[in-house]
Amino acid sequence: MNVVLFGPPGAGKGTQAKELSQKYDIPHISTGDILRANVREGTELGLKAKEYMDKGELVPDQVLIGLIKDRLEEPDCANGYLLDGYPRTIPQADALDDILKEISKPLDVVVNIDVSDEELIGRLSGRRMCKCGESYHIMFNSPKEEGVCNACGGQLYQRDDDREDVIRQRLVVYSEKTKPLIDYYEEKELLVNIAGNGTVNEVFEAISEIMDRYK
Repeated sequence: MNVVLFGPPGAGKGTQAKELSQKYDIPHISTGDILRANVREGTELGLKAKEYMDKGELVPDQVLIGLIKDRLEEPDCANGYLLDGYPRTIPQADALDDILKEISKPLDVVVNIDVSDEELIGRLSGRRMCKCGESYHIMFNSPKEEGVCNACGGQLYQRDDDREDVIRQRLVVYSEKTKPLIDYYEEKELLVNIAGNGTVNEVFEAISEIMDRYK
């Protein structure tokens, strides 16, 4: 089954994608992971992407879709894939559509995790990170000692993009640039909306119920 997992920042796409990937034995494909892997491996497209990343610029769609095409043609995608974080704009969606037709791997469904802005702000602004990679939440997953990582004892910090003012701006950008994709995929009769305000398990079960239709 070929799936795009869609939703605003803080909707829980990454968490859900990881669990869904294991359940359905299809790869979780994140554009960020693809970029980092290609830069690390020094591929031709990875080197092109690095030129832009080193200058703090966005990687052009043409380079990014090339990376995604290469990834979708790898053997572990033979039985399907779960795209997370792409597409984000209508031009990207058009480019993805062309690529999927070319490699005969069209989308089965686009799952949109729908969460209210206030819920998202609460989730993201409460997040705390550690340099070792562990993450916590002051309400839902607090460390044993306030401000200290359980795993390594390091000092926890709040990412700059998790401040409330920055979150609100991120949501404005999402609404302007990415939300139009909801209409795009609705017109193609691919979109299914899932309420994302429940627990992680509740959202997981709701998405699984949808994906079971395409097994």
